[in-house]
Amino acid sequence: MDPEFWHDRWRENRIGFHQQEFNTHLTEYWRKLGLSPGQGVFVPLCGKSHDLTWLDQQGHPVLGIEISEVAVKAYFEENDLQVQQQQKDHYSLWYKGALKIICGDFFDLKPADLQGVKGVYDRASLIALPTEYRQRYVQHLVTLLEKEAKILLVTLEYPHAEMQGPPFSVTESEIERLYHQYFNIEKVYDQDILNMDENARFKSQGLTHMSEKVYLLTPL
Repeated sequence: MDPEFWHDRWRENRIGFHQQEFNTHLTEYWRKLGLSPGQGVFVPLCGKSHDLTWLDQQGHPVLGIEISEVAVKAYFEENDLQVQQQQKDHYSLWYKGALKIICGDFFDLKPADLQGVKGVYDRASLIALPTEYRQRYVQHLVTLLEKEAKILLVTLEYPHAEMQGPPFSVTESEIERLYHQYFNIEKVYDQDILNMDENARFKSQGLTHMSEKVYLLTPL
């Protein structure tokens, strides 16, 4: 997707994907990955997510990447964190202690940028990408990660013809196609969420069904 699309969304504050609380799937299923405090975590397309804070509170060095400087700046300001910055070759690094956000393009990342990462939390990255970007995204992510890294993946699935994303519908069969050659795939949650109050905006757009699914991906 054109980066300018996301720059516009953040500039115009059209960020319905942003959650005000810690994600319940993160707090419930993260420990199933078996990571220890001190092991690094990567959060792609992180926005200004409060989940970065939760992961930091668990003792993980946290690395997010976000293309919008508006979002990165908002995260540190809204959490009252005294941020430091460094300019790298292909991005700027914003950090407070072991919590870091790269302001740049995910596809510009190199394996050295993710050194020490043992887990990935993807709630809003895969489903933010149109179909034609998703295979490229997964293949690039795999090249960045150390072999033992695990992933907690949250997706949405709905009738594609009923709504144009983002967030996009990603089917179980597509998850299998994208990840099966790299990871064991375990689905741990599958629930129709359309009638939940926070999803009324999707129902008002004509959706008849929306499932939220959570997968644990462990390397083969």
